[in-house]
Amino acid sequence: MTATQTAPATATQTIEIKGSAAPFVGRAMPRVEDAALLTGVARYGDDLPVKPGTLHAAILRSPHAHADLLNIDTAAALAVSGVAAVVTGADAKRHASAFLVGIRAPMEHWCLAIDRVRHVGEPVAVVLADSRYVAEDALDRIEVRYRPLPPVTSIAQALEEGSEPLHPAVGSNLVNSRSFRYGDPEAAFARAIRTVSVEVEYPRNSCTPMECFVVLADYDAAEDAYEVLSNFSGPFAVHPVMARALNVPGSRLRLKTPPHSGGSFGNKQAVFPYVVLMGLCARVAGRPVKWVEDRLEHLMAATSATARRMRIDAAVEPDGRVLALRMEQTEDCGAYLRAPEPASLYRNHGNLTGAYDIPHLSVTNRIVVTNKTPTGLNRGFGGGQLYYGLERLMNRVAAELGLDPLDVIRRNLVAADAMPYRTASGGTLDSGDYRATLEQAVREGALDALKARRDALRAEGRIYGIGYAAVVEPSISNMGYITTVLTADERRKAGPKNGAQATASIAVDPTGGVSVTVASAPQGQGHRTVLAQVVADVFGLRFEEIRVNTDLDTGKDAWSIASGNYSSRFAGAVAGAAQVAATRLRGRMAALVAGQLNCRADDVRFAGGKVFSDANPDNSLSFSRVAAAGHWAPGTLPDGQEAALRETAFWTPEPLKAPTDADHINSSACYGFIFDFCGVEIDRPTGAVRIDRYVTMHDAGRLLNPLLVEGQILGGFAHAVGTALYEEYAYGDDGRFLSGTFADYLVPTACEVPVPVILHRESPSPVTPLGAKGVGEGNCMSTPVCLANAVADALSAVSVDEPPSLPITPAKLAALIHPPEPPRPASAPGSRESPPPTAAPGGRGLTGEGSREVPATPERVWAILLDPKELAALLPGCEALDLVGPNAYRAEVVVGIGPVRGRYTAEVALSDLDPPNTLTLTGSGTSALGSGSGTGHVTLERTAEGTRVTYRYSASVGGKVAAVGGRMLDSASRLLIGQFFEKLVARAGGPAGPTEHPSLPARLLRLLGLTQ
Repeated sequence: MTATQTAPATATQTIEIKGSAAPFVGRAMPRVEDAALLTGVARYGDDLPVKPGTLHAAILRSPHAHADLLNIDTAAALAVSGVAAVVTGADAKRHASAFLVGIRAPMEHWCLAIDRVRHVGEPVAVVLADSRYVAEDALDRIEVRYRPLPPVTSIAQALEEGSEPLHPAVGSNLVNSRSFRYGDPEAAFARAIRTVSVEVEYPRNSCTPMECFVVLADYDAAEDAYEVLSNFSGPFAVHPVMARALNVPGSRLRLKTPPHSGGSFGNKQAVFPYVVLMGLCARVAGRPVKWVEDRLEHLMAATSATARRMRIDAAVEPDGRVLALRMEQTEDCGAYLRAPEPASLYRNHGNLTGAYDIPHLSVTNRIVVTNKTPTGLNRGFGGGQLYYGLERLMNRVAAELGLDPLDVIRRNLVAADAMPYRTASGGTLDSGDYRATLEQAVREGALDALKARRDALRAEGRIYGIGYAAVVEPSISNMGYITTVLTADERRKAGPKNGAQATASIAVDPTGGVSVTVASAPQGQGHRTVLAQVVADVFGLRFEEIRVNTDLDTGKDAWSIASGNYSSRFAGAVAGAAQVAATRLRGRMAALVAGQLNCRADDVRFAGGKVFSDANPDNSLSFSRVAAAGHWAPGTLPDGQEAALRETAFWTPEPLKAPTDADHINSSACYGFIFDFCGVEIDRPTGAVRIDRYVTMHDAGRLLNPLLVEGQILGGFAHAVGTALYEEYAYGDDGRFLSGTFADYLVPTACEVPVPVILHRESPSPVTPLGAKGVGEGNCMSTPVCLANAVADALSAVSVDEPPSLPITPAKLAALIHPPEPPRPASAPGSRESPPPTAAPGGRGLTGEGSREVPATPERVWAILLDPKELAALLPGCEALDLVGPNAYRAEVVVGIGPVRGRYTAEVALSDLDPPNTLTLTGSGTSALGSGSGTGHVTLERTAEGTRVTYRYSASVGGKVAAVGGRMLDSASRLLIGQFFEKLVARAGGPAGPTEHPSLPARLLRLLGLTQ
């Protein structure tokens, strides 16, 4: 169990009603959703029935990070039985449009590649068939010709003047740059006693929900309208983006969500390009279409958090007080600026100074594009990147000034009597006592005992450290914050954008049943539970009498562009809107019965399933009787009174305004506060990090359901542990994706995530109807840097100044802790030993060397290697080998690595011929599974028994094979080479291979596709 404690709320918004039971809001109530989830009856997108004649889609994706798209030949795929259509970029240009881009730059992003591919996994074509199996098989028959271009794989490379522009019309991979100035930072730096600086890089990471993307699309030609069901999570500001890309008005794109979603953590927002793509497919095929994303597709091409490079300078006083900050932030948004980017860079613009009272600030924001998957929403989006730099800076201030890091944090926190506090960049920190919250965490989290433990373990020679992080957690994003990327003049031309409108509808039926509908698709937060608690309290009903519907249908339900489940907006905005709607409906019902109860409407109370006068509780009506009046007897209602059947509320926080001409922006409605500290130990031999103790203190305003809050904190903490220590998007130098399975992209399990101590303090927000703030994203902002600061403290004991970049893996730490290994001894003079092979650049690198005895003369072996028929028989999986030039061949090869198997068209050449002594074999191949290239050097040496064949090879493999079969490639290459030599021995007259039944390991290897 987690250790959870809650300090008393400083205020309460619960109204005590005579005769009522204790309110539901504030109770730790189990989720009503869990029954369906745990018994397997939940209905996800893939569980829902499809229309008759529905086609199944499979997507052909680019194996190249950057290449011109020269030609697509779909004839062979269309000839496959069961294939109805193949959709390409030509269809997209005919029936769709490019997506809107969030900055003013001449770049285009289409749902299918048009003339160039810009990241591995970019959709190139879609096969539509009677089954997914047939569609997948047909993908291999599509022939695509590419002209590879130089890839751009890092922020540094994108900023180089000579880097290949991804979007030639832009002319540069720096696609946007804006500078901001608040206060007088120059004067503050001039008078400061010292300047402290940090430079950090925050890497890409993802969310990995259990359920990947699902889209079911249909096109109505008579109405020129689309109907799409998908597990899209919002924001619905993207709805007009999708409608425009489909060339229809918004009213002709009906978007629905399934009853359940298997997690999102932000990235289900990125399904929207596939909504457009499958809508296009349905139009081209004239039939409904279904597509379900697989795990490789999701890891390779769905979305990720942005990578960010930061430099921060701080003007500081001798006691650690920070007077001003100078920030440079460069954001890598991948191949395209896909909506709502650059949200990740600007979501925290109003809280750039975090929880600290720093009045002077200058900021330069840059956005670059690289040949990687486009980025998007990810739990805590933008917060982890910001606080990684800011909290590393505060730790550096303490280190350089010889101060306790905790004292530096204390001295800079915003004071309680300053609330609501206006930040330098325009945010309004709405409530809280940050210093008291910190002291409570120190006391109840037993920091003194943790420090004593550190001292004792260090005395034993162990590597142990303590880290801290103090952050504000923004929630309920202002829809106008993204427009801060535009200049004031550009914003005036576009029109103001602001607010965070949330929507809820409450209805009563003739029997008194209450239904709640909200425009927010849940992904595990417990919407139905919390909304039932809120509405039951308003009407004085039992929790079980409230029915909550979280399906969303833009054709029927009330929604706005701010609708959706993102930016921690549920408790504050969505549940608050439900309370507003329920309270209005209760007021209308009170007006209907006030005459019957002989009292004023203001005196009517709802409690215990009854409606009564506060002055005379015995004179009551049942809630169902009052509800029924509007249905059964509207003629009996008082003159001028409408039947109280339904109420819809559109609520937006008052403090959310558009950016000012001076670029001040309150980018979120309210701000929670988190203070974390932890102790970690680094294993000296291996470099492995063990989290010994983790304490996380949250002030999230009023807690609507403490049990669900605890679950959200645990989930965010687990996600953040993965970011800090395990999860890494791996790319080759040429942009090939290398971590397409959970064997390579390491997501922590329950075994790797310790149980944190969770503490609470409640400072209700004056901004939201229920006083609630966000809580689900906070640890993704605070935990990575808290762990990094603890690792930095631990490494200081072994004279290492800085922790490695995220993720902090054992290999990185071991390299810092231990001196480098001595170089390999040089070969003795006269030795014929060859230098070790080096991997080919880019992709998944493979190297190897070895030798085999062949019972034939070197001349005989040489003749076999240069005979096309003999060489075709030797190459594993070779189905055809045609001579296309002197010692040059084109081969058709079927190769299987792990769970993927495909047909490659390979170019093979023999060169550096020195008969019968040495030759070089080179090859390269492409297929729907990716591409590969390699070089092998072969030496023939005469022996008493025949010939010793010595080989050295290096190879690089990309695409699906590299992404999925990465950890099997070395074994697979050895097996394939073994097959080659077995065949060579047999062709040269040696003994045949074993005829006995294969061993169990051999059968398993064959089952995995590692042998033929």
